[in-house]
Amino acid sequence: MSFEIVLLIAQASATFFLAAWLSTGVFENVFYSDLNRTFTSEVLDFTRMREQYPDAYARVAHRRIANPIVQNGMFRLIVLWELVAVLALWAGVVALVLAVFGNLEPDAARAWALLGALLFTSTWAGFLIVGNWFCYWFCHEGAQNTHYQMTLWGFATMLLLAV
Repeated sequence: MSFEIVLLIAQASATFFLAAWLSTGVFENVFYSDLNRTFTSEVLDFTRMREQYPDAYARVAHRRIANPIVQNGMFRLIVLWELVAVLALWAGVVALVLAVFGNLEPDAARAWALLGALLFTSTWAGFLIVGNWFCYWFCHEGAQNTHYQMTLWGFATMLLLAV
């Protein structure tokens, strides 16, 4: 077996793992949206910060988005973005598998997978950036840590795909 084939298998596997993980998240966000939408609304509204850190909240309360229509719209936009990322990731997985069997140029397959990994990574980097604006490190530390690790996972996959 050649190095190129093993590399393609590793790249397909890494892309598959991202696709499978994010597919689960999209499934949850579509069929059990109240679970994540609640936390998204809490972050946008500074709900926990207002209760637990009222002095700090008073300094940044002007950033707050309390309108439930805007909150729901933002949540739907996030889910749509994740769905696009999932579709690109699965396209990358299929393309890489086709490349393993010689049915597609490896560089074309890697391009599809890299696009999916970029969308995956930008999802979590976006949460870190927007979450920072809404001070989610005050009361949603677990989410911030998860988003950081997902960003690193996506970035590592992008590096593997760029080999």
